[in-house]
Amino acid sequence: MLRRFLLLAAALLLAGCAATPPAADAVRLDATPRIAVISAFQPELTLLLSKVEQPRKFTVNGVDFTTGTLRGKPVVLFLSGVSMTNAAMTTQLALDRFAVSHVVVSGIAGGVNPALHVGDVTVAQRWGQYLELLVAREVAPGRYQAPAWMKDATLPNFGIFFPRPVGVRSDGRTGTEQKFWFESDPALLALAEKVRALPLESCDAQRNCLSKPPRVVIGGNGVSGAAFVDNAGFRQYTYTTFEANVLDMETAAMAHVAYANRVPFIAFRSLSDLAGGGEGENEMGTFFKIAADNSAKVLLAFLDAWK
Repeated sequence: MLRRFLLLAAALLLAGCAATPPAADAVRLDATPRIAVISAFQPELTLLLSKVEQPRKFTVNGVDFTTGTLRGKPVVLFLSGVSMTNAAMTTQLALDRFAVSHVVVSGIAGGVNPALHVGDVTVAQRWGQYLELLVAREVAPGRYQAPAWMKDATLPNFGIFFPRPVGVRSDGRTGTEQKFWFESDPALLALAEKVRALPLESCDAQRNCLSKPPRVVIGGNGVSGAAFVDNAGFRQYTYTTFEANVLDMETAAMAHVAYANRVPFIAFRSLSDLAGGGEGENEMGTFFKIAADNSAKVLLAFLDAWK
């Protein structure tokens, strides 16, 4: 009986060892310092991938990474996938496997600021995770209250939802830092000023045309969370509470990961829709191609200006 037990224990131990990836699997796949260029889903990255010179493809955990040069700059391009979790996971995966010097995001977003229009490309100064929430207790009909001990739920609420900062831990910082805003890199933001006057496309190949000429808008706030927003009331709340220009489902998660790893970050997001603020049906189905290509066009000009 003892012999059987020892044999079974040895077999389980060997099985456990076999299931553990060897340390060599975690080594970097490429040693060249590169700018990580990230989009959430394929149409956002198509134009940029077509411009990559000397492309080389790697696949890790089902995620495709393409290295090469873009406008003469060493890059690694990949899709984060839609959602905050996917964005955080794939961004960290890229930082672990490649020598990422900067994180640059290109894609579409919903417009929140009433002064902006579909097709505009925003380059926000900072990003917040506005759907990190307390779901509050109803203490009277239509009145909700955070627990007295929860001191960080201080932002205005939307019904039962009270926004909160997120805890951040990283190498070189002691303990957990509570943060709501993650800043774009000041030097990269200053560089983006050089493309502010870039002319953008107003129509696509199917002759879907914007109602107003699009422009590049630098500064202001962006927010991200795990919800596609198509609601005028919530859009107004988001603008009033966070003074946001745009909202999406990934960028603040990427900014969080970049901050935790001390990697400079910036994001270009073009408005594909008005997050419920427009007349009629949501505009994304009509204008996402114009928006995605305008964002990519601004990113390419940004790389051209990067000396």
